[in-house]
Amino acid sequence: MSLFRLDNKVAVVTGAGSGIGQAVARCFAAQGAIVHIIELNEDGGKGTVEEIKAAGGQAQVHACNVAMQEEVIKIMGAIQAISGRIDILVNCAGIAHIGKLETTSEADFERVFQVNVKGTYNCMYAVIGQMKEQGGGVILNVASVASSVGIPDRFAYSMSKGAVLTMTLSVAKDYIHDNIRCNCISPARVHTPFVDGFLQKNYPGREQEMFEKLSKTQPIGRMARPDEVAWLSLYLCSDQAGFVTGCDYPIDGGFLKLNN
Repeated sequence: MSLFRLDNKVAVVTGAGSGIGQAVARCFAAQGAIVHIIELNEDGGKGTVEEIKAAGGQAQVHACNVAMQEEVIKIMGAIQAISGRIDILVNCAGIAHIGKLETTSEADFERVFQVNVKGTYNCMYAVIGQMKEQGGGVILNVASVASSVGIPDRFAYSMSKGAVLTMTLSVAKDYIHDNIRCNCISPARVHTPFVDGFLQKNYPGREQEMFEKLSKTQPIGRMARPDEVAWLSLYLCSDQAGFVTGCDYPIDGGFLKLNN
């Protein structure tokens, strides 16, 4: 038996133009999935599609703002029309914000909420009916260690990822008898283009120093690679994880349990 294969399964991955979403899209395509990328930055999504096709996989990109429900419903409907079904949804699209309560403006709070919370809700809302009709499906949401512990200067971000975690549990409970599994993963720091951009913007000339400092906040001594997060995502979306639902999986280099 070939473990963790996704042959002929239709997988929708949001935010797959870079970072974790891109790694998930590549991984799933390599395991036989037909991947549909939903990306605000269509050019970034096209780059991922080109890489997947060059490696022999199948992928398409759809430009969409996940915060806009009408857009999301339209795109999910188009994917269903093309492929006949949606077997897997992975909600990776998200944005960050640095600030504590008193330095988080209403506009900052709303912006994070719209993408991280409402965007996840919109995508799940748009596929749940189809998954029920076809007899099942898998939803995987990307939360964060910030949903479980306090992290300095991450007020709005922590709020949003806490909502992702609890939405996951609610969906898992409500649709367990429809053969729909719903889980989430909670990464600690992952080395993505966002991290590099953050360091360049906030610590010019000290990028390497600060990168090493942030890396050491994980007891394992480094940040995760996006492909490591993708491999966990692959397992949770595969048939081999058929007994797993309503769970949050930290992938954190020991951050939650080993930091003293």
